Amino acid sequence: MAVVSWKEICLLTGLVVGCYWNSLFCGFVFDDVSAILDNKDLRPTTPLQNLFLNDFWGTPMSEERSHKSYRPLTVLTFRLNYLFSELSSSSYHLLNVVLHAVVCVLFLHFCRLLLDRRTSLIAALLFAVHPIHTEAVTGVVGRAELLSSIFLLAAFLAYTKSKGTDHSIVWTPIISTVFLVAVATLCKEQGITVIGICCIYEVFVAQGFTLPMLTYTLLQVLRGKDGFPYAVLQTLLKLIVLIISTLLLVIVRVQVIQSQLPVFTRFDNPAAISSTPTRQLTFNYLLPVNAWLLLNPSELCCDWTMGTIPLVETLLDPRNLATVVFYGMLSLLAYQGLWYGHSSAKIIMMALSLIVLPFIPASNLFFPVGFVVAERVLYVPSMGFCVLVAHGFKLLSQRGGLKKMSWLLMGFLLTTHAVKTFNRNWDWESEYTLFTSALKVNRNNAKLWNNVGHALENQNSYERALRYFLQATRVQSDDIGAHMNVGRTYKNLNRSREAEEAYIIAKSLMPQIIPGKKYATRVAPNHLNVYINLANLIRANDSRLEEADQLYRQAISMRPDFKQAYISRGELLLKMNKPSEAKDAYLRALELDHTNADLWYNLAIVNIEMKDPSEALRNFNRALDLNPQHKLALFNSALLMQESGEAKFRPEANRRFLTYVKEEPDDANGYFNLGMLAMDANENEEAERWMREAIRLQPGFRSALFNLALLFSQSRRELDALPVLEELLRYHPEHVKGLILKGDILMNHRKDTRGAKACFERILNMDPSNVQAKHNLCVVYFEERELQRAEHCLVETLAMAPQEEYIRRHLAIVRNKMAAISAAGQPIAPTEGGSASDKQQEQQPQVKQEEEEGQGVASGAGEGARKENNLRKSSPKESVSSQGHGQSKKLDALIM
Repeated sequence: MAVVSWKEICLLTGLVVGCYWNSLFCGFVFDDVSAILDNKDLRPTTPLQNLFLNDFWGTPMSEERSHKSYRPLTVLTFRLNYLFSELSSSSYHLLNVVLHAVVCVLFLHFCRLLLDRRTSLIAALLFAVHPIHTEAVTGVVGRAELLSSIFLLAAFLAYTKSKGTDHSIVWTPIISTVFLVAVATLCKEQGITVIGICCIYEVFVAQGFTLPMLTYTLLQVLRGKDGFPYAVLQTLLKLIVLIISTLLLVIVRVQVIQSQLPVFTRFDNPAAISSTPTRQLTFNYLLPVNAWLLLNPSELCCDWTMGTIPLVETLLDPRNLATVVFYGMLSLLAYQGLWYGHSSAKIIMMALSLIVLPFIPASNLFFPVGFVVAERVLYVPSMGFCVLVAHGFKLLSQRGGLKKMSWLLMGFLLTTHAVKTFNRNWDWESEYTLFTSALKVNRNNAKLWNNVGHALENQNSYERALRYFLQATRVQSDDIGAHMNVGRTYKNLNRSREAEEAYIIAKSLMPQIIPGKKYATRVAPNHLNVYINLANLIRANDSRLEEADQLYRQAISMRPDFKQAYISRGELLLKMNKPSEAKDAYLRALELDHTNADLWYNLAIVNIEMKDPSEALRNFNRALDLNPQHKLALFNSALLMQESGEAKFRPEANRRFLTYVKEEPDDANGYFNLGMLAMDANENEEAERWMREAIRLQPGFRSALFNLALLFSQSRRELDALPVLEELLRYHPEHVKGLILKGDILMNHRKDTRGAKACFERILNMDPSNVQAKHNLCVVYFEERELQRAEHCLVETLAMAPQEEYIRRHLAIVRNKMAAISAAGQPIAPTEGGSASDKQQEQQPQVKQEEEEGQGVASGAGEGARKENNLRKSSPKESVSSQGHGQSKKLDALIM
């Protein structure tokens, strides 16, 4: 085997980098979203063993909705990416480019076994730039192809060393081959097909047999005229080892998928559910379609499902001619490879093995797959194609008159392919660019229209998204998902009636239940969300809650393991004030997925509704054990600790709030509650800092403004509190507690009775029954020496609250004062002037200040602080102490 030089490695690597460097600017698109962004197996908090229990998308292999794609080693590389760069897409794309370069170098090694130095380099260069590879290289999920190809080629190259110089069997390379095949299979299923490639290499290349020779040898043995030659026996022994190892891998693979094939619907692969002969004709027609993509990769599309390729329903369909021509060409090449023993025949045989065998698992010929055509599965078959093209180039260039033309054609081919690959990468920049480029190729695929709509929906461009979703329903009127998308978009546009109509249409398209047959085998799991979406829509109307509950229960009856239905029903039952039933729903969901942090969080919310804070805290902690960065659990568990009033919880509550603000640095509620904790601990400077940060992030934050003013008031900084109260009342002019606190400060510290009176009168204009404001206004009258008016005011206040003893005492003070003045022969009317020392010698009723029971805290569910769904539903209290204001005397005290 000719050695690959460093110059050739650098040339291939440079070409790969030149074609794919722009892929580093692409994001996560299409299947990347499910495999990377939504896959919990990438997170360090997920046990490593889960990678070997779940499929490629993070779904447990045991679940019916699993795609059964078992690629744990590929997911492991995603996890390593996440470890170094989390969700920075550039690092994922960079590793894919590096892996493609490695494949190109290994492929050059492979070609050197069959072709001369120049021809093998051309084959490797063509492979490096072929546009069909953009999906495998630029699409992050294509890493499964890249990794599997590396180990597939490594396994084959190892096997080629299994023959010793004395023609004996060398077992170490064979053992290495079996190991590498297993690794390739754990990267992607097609890796196992390298065993077949090794078998073909052993028989037709290493041993030099042809089909006639094999037939003759077998007939001689059967006739008893001759035994098996020693070389044949050696070959059989090696083949037996390879075949047994293959069978063992297949058995393990079947056990992993629990002997269940994945569930696909007619939307994924329409021909798979078609009857004979439509199914056979269509699947066979897909072979020339794939071959044409290798020959002419000018029109590439990321999705070939649904109506992209119409079904071939009769023998009279002219597309059957393409199938006949394809099989004719394949048969001609196979004939050349099998019947002749020259070097060209061996090259053709190996090229065919690379084209055919790795493609078989994706061909739909033996079992259905979840797609019609997928460009990334042509990654390995394209190796055989490149070998054939390079070999054909060599044959042409050896003809004198065609030498220059062949070189010009090859240069043109490499250049156009490289440019096409580079430009194609930009299509993968975002989901919008990817799917709009696909629509230029194919406008009969409703899924593409839906996906462009999704991309626009993610940009909050709902009107434009709606046009694409509606077009999807026109392209394929029975597409349940398209009608669901229309309904969701109408809902986002606040057009509830049209949304409900769209959901009802989608619901009517669902397959009907057939007794004795599993419903899940005939419908995509996500289509059951139509019941969830419709129920979520109509439950906004309190008169239709029972109807919504019926929809949830209908979804559960169709699929008892439908976790989301239990979750949504639990939320509804909470709204219906049925916490015990909601608890049962969440417990059932937890039976299905006990590692779901969101479920433990929701159960904790139910515990709060059921007045069981200790159990709620335990469930919040379980959620945080599973996901230490669960933001809602962090916030609400800290809030629960804070509300408990127990000092032992304060450090942990403070830590969780600090973690929360680190995760949500722009959420004022986290800083506000840190301020409340600091107030509880009498750490006034810290409390002021957190409150000011909350106000900076959310100007007009009512609870933060009031509590900051209250903090200043308690710290004997009453005059600092006034501008804060002014800001509060500018945003919230009807804030009663703020008006009372302002009136108190104006009365006791500014001696501004007019300003205080205005505050209390404003409250009474809003709420004439407010006893506190009425009483404090009476005190203002007393301060202004309007004793008769004060007496009349207190009488009215006592009538409003006859149980309040302090009002009765203050009324007695006023009447005693009036009696003393009358006894002295002085008028009771207010007097002008008077010194401060004269006033300080008199008994006075005090302004009644705002008083709260307990140590209330403002929760995230309060005004200006409401969080996401399922957050705490408790109302905020805006005072942190029951001790009144620090600078004030007891409420019923008298100043002499």
